Amino acid sequence: MKVLIFLDSTNGKLKNSSLELLSCAATAGATISAVSLGASCPSPADLSAWGVSKLYSGESAPLDKPNPLAYLDALSKVVEKESPEIILASSNTLTRDVFSRLTVRLDAAFASDVTHLQLSPLVAKKPIYSGKCLANIEFTGAGTKILLLRPNQLPIVAANKSVTCEKISIDAAAPTTQLVSVEKSSSAALDLTEANIIVSGGRGLKEADNFKLVHNLAEPIGATVGASRAVVDLGWVPHSMQVGQTGKTVAPSLYIAAAISGAIQHLAGMSSSKVIVAINSDEKAPIFQKATYGLVGDVFQIAPALTEEFKTLQK
Repeated sequence: MKVLIFLDSTNGKLKNSSLELLSCAATAGATISAVSLGASCPSPADLSAWGVSKLYSGESAPLDKPNPLAYLDALSKVVEKESPEIILASSNTLTRDVFSRLTVRLDAAFASDVTHLQLSPLVAKKPIYSGKCLANIEFTGAGTKILLLRPNQLPIVAANKSVTCEKISIDAAAPTTQLVSVEKSSSAALDLTEANIIVSGGRGLKEADNFKLVHNLAEPIGATVGASRAVVDLGWVPHSMQVGQTGKTVAPSLYIAAAISGAIQHLAGMSSSKVIVAINSDEKAPIFQKATYGLVGDVFQIAPALTEEFKTLQK
């Protein structure tokens, strides 16, 4: 079984979402090749421990920014050389754009937002209807299968392979559409999709200044801060912090929802969290239907009390 993995990395360090994919392929005993586009390319020596025999690296000018058309051209060249049976990537805004185009070009089978994956035999599941149901996905035929997985869904196993990883440079034609600029967050906090603990705030905080309660609650437990769409629409926080159907889909070990009622669009983005703690004054709020633990009461009293308790536990 030949598997091609599209890698996500920052400053040459693989993101956990990519480690999940490498673990899945290595555990299945697959023949693994990988592709990394852009300047942040991981070391072949690091990848060899996961059983990656070839690393296709694209660091030329058309690929120095995440342009979907340039990425499509480069990936098409890699697929032509490798002829993989399965292509894996983490599901995010960029990959959904790029790999849906690649699917059409290859006439391949495609599944995004996968939350369960087994490679041998190939078994996949994904949520549908805003997370209300899980769909079992079956693939027929011998063509290429492309699967995009939600982060924080698969176990990461220890790397214990020992192969030689060959680094191969690839290029891409200059795309007809140019990416003018990329605005990066000034925050040093871990990206929401990678975070193991998330504290999110909602409109029940009443005004922007009160959002500091969420930051205070997150700090002692090393959590990343998120928000509901209502808060983003009000301009309290940037869109990069939005959790939900039109924001980021997350699956942390712990998700704390402070003053979030739980609209279906928000639940679709966080219902896969392992443990959900909801704080809301309305005992009939929809968030409590998904919550592992529910705290009914005033967030302006509960959040500071929890913050002090977290600080005590960290001492």
